[in-house]
Amino acid sequence: MPEPWLEYLPRTRHPSRISPFKARQSLGVDGHPECSSGRNRQSAGDRDIKRGSQGRSSSKRATINDAIEATEVRLIDEDGSQVGIVPFDEALENARGRDLDLVLMAADAEPPVCRIMDYGKHVFEQKKEKNLQKKKQKQTQLKEMKFRPGTEEADYQVKLRNIRRFLEDGDKAKVTLRFRGREMLHQDLGLDLMNRIRDDLEEIAGVEMEPKMEGRQMTMIMAPRSRKK
Repeated sequence: MPEPWLEYLPRTRHPSRISPFKARQSLGVDGHPECSSGRNRQSAGDRDIKRGSQGRSSSKRATINDAIEATEVRLIDEDGSQVGIVPFDEALENARGRDLDLVLMAADAEPPVCRIMDYGKHVFEQKKEKNLQKKKQKQTQLKEMKFRPGTEEADYQVKLRNIRRFLEDGDKAKVTLRFRGREMLHQDLGLDLMNRIRDDLEEIAGVEMEPKMEGRQMTMIMAPRSRKK
């Protein structure tokens, strides 16, 4: 008596002429056409994921011109004025007559809302604005510059220029002065050096944290002043 799963085989060949192994392989591990191998299920899932990702990427782009499916639309002109409800063909001809695009703004409205604009220019301005916002969101960093109580004048000027550059870039500056051995007996010299740095940078920065001792080193934090508009 033939096995029950043979009834799902195509009738082009007699079941008795097909090996059970090949039949099960073509039908799936359970001998049923709806039961496929794990590999087939995975590939089908991958296809679904790819289709989903393609749909998401395409949805970011607005629907424009001939891609709009509507018989009539509520039209907004290039300057933002309300034109009213007009046939779709008339709205599209209006946009093309001025070498512009008809862009779908609200597909769920009744009728759909469309606007006449230069879509390429609109996308460019959006990208430009997004990049500008990223620049404004630049995080302030705390950059350190180390001194010694006996720092030579030439070395002092080099370090001072670096601190100035930090502050002009919008970052904060941590000035560190380290004492060694008997230098701890002359902390007043270190404080004088800190005050000099503060005075030399007074025009572009203010002191956020006054000089204080932390173990064998004195630290001071300076922050850039807000620029006058």
